[in-house]
Amino acid sequence: MAETCPHLAYREEGDGESFETARAFCTVTESFVQPMRADVCNARYELDPAADCEFYVAAESPDDESESPDGDR
Repeated sequence: MAETCPHLAYREEGDGESFETARAFCTVTESFVQPMRADVCNARYELDPAADCEFYVAAESPDDESESPDGDR
């Protein structure tokens, strides 16, 4: 199982507001996430961010998989 998602951050302010308790923030979507989504990010309940989160998968995949390696190397 994966560790905590590297794209998860906790912020005490955002969207022009301050929060008493830090809230889960996804750096891939640039948005705050609901507690259930944060459970995936924190690998709770046998969830794995690398397998169970579509945002993590998209961020970790190469931008252009059709690009071929340089033939001169």
